[in-house]
Amino acid sequence: MDRNRFSAIAHRHHAFSNPINETKLMKMIELVSLKPSHHVIDVGAGKCELLIRLVEKYSISAKAIELYVGAITEAKSQAKQRVSAESIDFICADAKEAVLQCPHEEYDLGICIGSTHALGGLKSTLDMMQRLVKKGGYIFVGEGYWKQKPSSEYLAALGGADESELTSHAKNVMLGEEIGLIPQWSYVANEDDWDEYEWLYSLSVENYCHENPKDPDVESMLERIRLWRQTYLKWGRDTLGFGLYLFRK
Repeated sequence: MDRNRFSAIAHRHHAFSNPINETKLMKMIELVSLKPSHHVIDVGAGKCELLIRLVEKYSISAKAIELYVGAITEAKSQAKQRVSAESIDFICADAKEAVLQCPHEEYDLGICIGSTHALGGLKSTLDMMQRLVKKGGYIFVGEGYWKQKPSSEYLAALGGADESELTSHAKNVMLGEEIGLIPQWSYVANEDDWDEYEWLYSLSVENYCHENPKDPDVESMLERIRLWRQTYLKWGRDTLGFGLYLFRK
């Protein structure tokens, strides 16, 4: 079973593929005060819903970097219906390689929400974004953190994850400060945000499998989503946090 395909099915009804609700996300964007002359880059852009909305509302120009071709295909289809063809430059490529080809200090806003792993982690992502964004520009990232020390059972259920892969909410903010960025705002997912995200994630897979019983991946998808649901309820809901962080260069 292809990991990206599973994720696409699980997120097919999410506007954004993270557990922060839309109101919080869009309020943080408003703090940037985008203008039509501004350039925005989104690394790990997924279906590009955020970039499409930014083009719709602010008439900015944007660059979307996403590895999964299925997400780019869907993003292009959505963009074609809602914004001008030239407003978003879609790049389907490895994030690290693509970012190296981007000019330094070109962008007014750099975004990487839930995809910092593609650039080597949060610290590496902030370093790279700092090089891409103009002085006075903004960096908007979404990253997980531990709400409490993860149990060994939970780490094993996550596929052998290591506690060192995430830190705390406070440390996420400090990582930006340590390289000279100025924290502007942060929101974290509350229990309602997490429940809405995780139950929709689970429901989307369950419904897909019910509607497509002849799909050869049905059995493995059901096994995976049901194990994931148990993991979330038993450990994840109390242990894993997710925050949005807005910094200014």
